[in-house]
Amino acid sequence: MIRWFLRRQIDAFERKWHYNADYVHEMLAIDPRALIVFGKIAGIARYRKDVPLAPHYAAGIVTVMSEDCGPCSQLVIDMAQRRGVEPAVLRALAAKDYAALPEDVALTARFAQASLRRAPEADDLRAEILRRFGRRGLLSIAFAMVNARVYPTLKYAMGYGHACTRLTVAGETRPVLRDMTRAA
Repeated sequence: MIRWFLRRQIDAFERKWHYNADYVHEMLAIDPRALIVFGKIAGIARYRKDVPLAPHYAAGIVTVMSEDCGPCSQLVIDMAQRRGVEPAVLRALAAKDYAALPEDVALTARFAQASLRRAPEADDLRAEILRRFGRRGLLSIAFAMVNARVYPTLKYAMGYGHACTRLTVAGETRPVLRDMTRAA
């Protein structure tokens, strides 16, 4: 019975987001309890305090684009767009055109990118994040980054990370620009 219920949820998610969740179906086939445990991770994605929607999504988009070359990145962009993030902001994030972003979104994007690279400038950017959004805002941004890494990591580890695609924002298609210079 639990498999049937979970399968229906996965199928509905795939239809809603036009997303191939074969790796989730495989988790269900392996062990439904593992899928239930994994599903608890999604709770951190819902935590957003003291930071506006667009900067919050910027942290997730920059992070997922560093981890994934298409489907997961597209999913996060689609979710951001559906929640109301402006297409121009999403296009600029996908193009890594931070000069075209509102100041708070550019700050968050630069912070996420610097944090992922373990770059020294992350400290100054974190201080500015704290000044603008406070400790809960910083935690919200950190959670968005962690959440954005979990899914591509699991997907690639399970052997489902082979498909690269182009990103589409409000009907306009762009290549995925990954940051391949991260520190080890």
